[in-house]
Amino acid sequence: MPVFSLDPVQTDWCARLRTLAVERLRPIADQGEPGAVNRPLIAALGELGLLERLFGAGALELCLLRESLAQGCTEAETALALQGLGAYPLVLAGSGGQRARWLPEVRAGRAVAAFALSEPGAGSDAAALALRAVPDGDGWLLTGEKRWISNAPDADFYTVFARTDAGDGSGGGTGARGVTAFLVPADRPGLTGTPIEMLSPHPIGALAFDSVPVTGDDVLGEVDHGFRVAMTTLNLFRPSVGAFAVGMAQAALDAALEHTAERRAFGGPLSRLQSVAHQIAEMATRTEAARLLVYAAATAYDTGAPDVPRRSAMAKLFATETAQYVVDAAVQLHGARALQRGHPLEHLYREVRAPRIYEGATEVQRTIIAKELYGSSRGEREGVR
Repeated sequence: MPVFSLDPVQTDWCARLRTLAVERLRPIADQGEPGAVNRPLIAALGELGLLERLFGAGALELCLLRESLAQGCTEAETALALQGLGAYPLVLAGSGGQRARWLPEVRAGRAVAAFALSEPGAGSDAAALALRAVPDGDGWLLTGEKRWISNAPDADFYTVFARTDAGDGSGGGTGARGVTAFLVPADRPGLTGTPIEMLSPHPIGALAFDSVPVTGDDVLGEVDHGFRVAMTTLNLFRPSVGAFAVGMAQAALDAALEHTAERRAFGGPLSRLQSVAHQIAEMATRTEAARLLVYAAATAYDTGAPDVPRRSAMAKLFATETAQYVVDAAVQLHGARALQRGHPLEHLYREVRAPRIYEGATEVQRTIIAKELYGSSRGEREGVR
């Protein structure tokens, strides 16, 4: 295993990102309305050139970007990540016309993207998708529902995964076969959305498809091969979900270090208490271990290693679980003040829970890891969003 350390250019870039997050993006995020797309924040990400970095970046650069932003402004990190998740299938499999129409708008922060995979009966089991694409002349009619879709119902376009048939018109595709990816503009007739109130600062909603028309020009990649588009996208973004978690863990650790060094109790600073010092040491060790797993998974992706699914799953699993532990421990060390509305740790405490579920819940990541270790079929991978 190589030793992972950042070079001076990467170190300087990460420091500048953290400063941008605090000084430029945090004030805009604070003015946003909870549960709604913060378009000024997305526009600022575009103006700063950060959205542009999404589409030319390797996995490691994406991880550094998300980790650094998360330390200073989790809303900015999430807004950026959702733009990447929703638009990366377009980069991966879009036609020239699709890319020309939408990518400049996404890069500039003028168009909001969304990744519409999850359904009421198909979350982590993405191969069980039920949204139907019924043949209709030269195209299809989409009928069904998507649920727990980030940026819905406010997005300008959706990357939608629907069940087509195996090519014989029977509608009999099952599992990973017979799934097609479509780019569906939000103003397409028959498409409606409703918000879902959740523990999340960004919008999450449900989408209803009532015979929504799509054509061959809307297909991303090949008909009946959309599952590969979804899984390739998730394999790239899973380590960076871990990077988001590492950023939150580092922010919580930094807050705990500062507080325990300054807070006096029992005749001295809290940091002199062995129980406190040992807790800080455990938090720091787990955070660094998570960071190294994330960097290793990202490097494996960038170098075309054969074990990317396993490494990606390990990185997301360990980093998100670690962040939950570190943030909770930091809250405990701070006491009641950390639960006061507006405190940075109160904010992190709300933010840190969701990543253990989306883009493949912790239990799904363990299943993927076990399958890889036992040499099971590499055909189908579970995913969520």
